Amino acid sequence: MKNLQRPRDPSSRFALALAALLLSGLLAAATPTPQVTPATIVKPSVQVHSKPDFASPAVTTLTENAQVNVTGQQGLWFKLGLDGGKSGYVRVNEIRVAYGSKETGGLGKALFTGKAGKGRVTETASVRGLDESSLKAAAFNPVQLQQMESYRASPEAAEQAATKQGWKITDVAYAEEYQPESSKPKKKGFFGKFKSDDGSSKATQAEKRERFAAARNLLGFVNPGLANTAASGDALIGKSDAEVSQEELELGPMIAGRVLGAAPLVKDPAMQKRVNLVGRWVASRTSRPGLPWTFGVIEDNEINAFAAPGGYVLITRGLYQLLTSDAELAGVLGHEIGHVVQRDHYEVIRKQEKLGAAGAIASSQIHTGGGVAGSLARSYIEKNGAAIMLTGLDRSAEFRADHAAGIYLARSGGNPLAFLAVLQKMAALGSASPAMATLYKTHPPLDKRMDAVDKQDNGELAAYLDR
Repeated sequence: MKNLQRPRDPSSRFALALAALLLSGLLAAATPTPQVTPATIVKPSVQVHSKPDFASPAVTTLTENAQVNVTGQQGLWFKLGLDGGKSGYVRVNEIRVAYGSKETGGLGKALFTGKAGKGRVTETASVRGLDESSLKAAAFNPVQLQQMESYRASPEAAEQAATKQGWKITDVAYAEEYQPESSKPKKKGFFGKFKSDDGSSKATQAEKRERFAAARNLLGFVNPGLANTAASGDALIGKSDAEVSQEELELGPMIAGRVLGAAPLVKDPAMQKRVNLVGRWVASRTSRPGLPWTFGVIEDNEINAFAAPGGYVLITRGLYQLLTSDAELAGVLGHEIGHVVQRDHYEVIRKQEKLGAAGAIASSQIHTGGGVAGSLARSYIEKNGAAIMLTGLDRSAEFRADHAAGIYLARSGGNPLAFLAVLQKMAALGSASPAMATLYKTHPPLDKRMDAVDKQDNGELAAYLDR
């Protein structure tokens, strides 16, 4: 008897085909799609190396304006996806990452595998950072401030940590860096009075106030009303460098405590200790190493940072998670440290203080007093809270802080290119990114900042490009 094969039911064949199609779809979905970040070659000729090492052989050469895809980062190198499934490496300054065109359009996740944080940086529409209203309304949080200060690192501990990392101190000149009066050599005149740099005798601010008070007393004999108005003029007499430094030390905790009132510290002691060790080491290579430098990471998913007078620096969890190395962390902290060294945010407060004093003088309503407790600076902070940290600084101040980040990185033993890598990753997030909303409001465009950094790196820091 012949074996008879039963005809297959057409509906059965259709079901099998459909199952196979669904299975292939599931397998395709399960296979991760390679994440890429579009970029452009910005040097006339760039060699793509087989490994992130100048000594490795070149696999190809690319010319300026060539379009490439970044598939990863390793230190100061970006990994490129090449034709034929091959890959290679170029330095972070040899390409320019494309701006994200929409919320996640340019977000090459290949660049966002930060090891500094726990897991990847997130990019969701639900991100809501510290806006002006939340910072203005935030109450001073003394408990959080005390906790932040408890993580302070000593210069010795910071140096030990840097030594373990293999960071070696280098000397890099920085003409724009603020130099405290106490560090400047003083010359005495014939009668023992200190002279200014031009050789002329110069009264201290305290002496000026004494003379002003004497003149005011004499005026009181003539017209008591005018004397009362003149009394308010004390507020407009400039402060000495020592007086300004003291005011910075008093204002800094007031502001930092209010930022912490809006967003507490991340509950991760290891993270907090790390930023303090790295930050303290970088700060020790500035012209103001003696400030009570204090650093912290706060619970906020936006990418931002805050630098309060007197050495208080806070960065958001979102920014911390973006960073892949101590060098990138040092670059970000170096930017904020630069603001503190140059007194950028203090000057914002000081300008408002002068404006307030001028208005009060016009109505004879000012009451002067000793120390910051009696100044208009305190009143300004109490009125505006930590929102003054979102006051846009002059563009030149931001470019200078970027410059300082590179200088301080080099002095600390790192490579300035690490800061450029951070700016590249920020740009990849895109101008419409909710995580970047506040930063774009208070800083110049990232492409302009990277242009300025490129010029700096091709000048006084050119020696670091091939390291």
